[in-house]
Amino acid sequence: MEKLKATLAQYSRWQPYGVYVDRMEGHLETDFSVSVENAKALLEGIGKEICDAKCIPLANAPAISVVLKTAFRALGYNGEQLVTQVSTSLANIGQLIGTLRNEISPTSHGKSLKELSDGNDKVDLLTRDFLIDSTLVVAVFLIRAFEERKGDVVAPAAGAGAADVPPEYDDHEDFNNYWDESFGEFSMGQYSYPASEILFNVDLQAYQAEYKDFIESEEPPAEAADLQSEQP
Repeated sequence: MEKLKATLAQYSRWQPYGVYVDRMEGHLETDFSVSVENAKALLEGIGKEICDAKCIPLANAPAISVVLKTAFRALGYNGEQLVTQVSTSLANIGQLIGTLRNEISPTSHGKSLKELSDGNDKVDLLTRDFLIDSTLVVAVFLIRAFEERKGDVVAPAAGAGAADVPPEYDDHEDFNNYWDESFGEFSMGQYSYPASEILFNVDLQAYQAEYKDFIESEEPPAEAADLQSEQP
């Protein structure tokens, strides 16, 4: 915990998140479900703050894994870099923390008395240490990457034009409508998301590639354009 506490102390922007760290630490032995609740909230909060600071939109109620992957992309890491492969694994850990929270938290769903008493026993000490240590590693990395890369501007690939890098999801309504008409919406319990929004938030590079293809397919071939210009 000390390395994360030192990082929070070093960068004042992130100090309010110290409340989650205190709760995680304070309930490790007595009620691990509270520690898991706050581990999830810590990672989710840091990820959302990074996306907000970088003006990267998130869908309503995104999964923690989506938040973390989007945060890594917002920091400028692309899919070809090793750190992004690592970030995907860490995002999956974040998702597992969210799943574990639903299983052992007394407030996530109604629990019977036996379920309440058995909650702490579902996670052995080794697994607890792994989950908490993983949370601390991801949290420290995200904060330091954000602070130390503030002045970095990720340049688009050589030859990329405005059509290759859509700056905002809402700026491309025609493409979004086309994609949604092709693939519809996806329902997850009480939540429903359009296909274009999912693609934008889960795999921005794929969204950019599809958007480029869409723009190019909408433009008339050069020969046809010349013929049209020659007509009286």
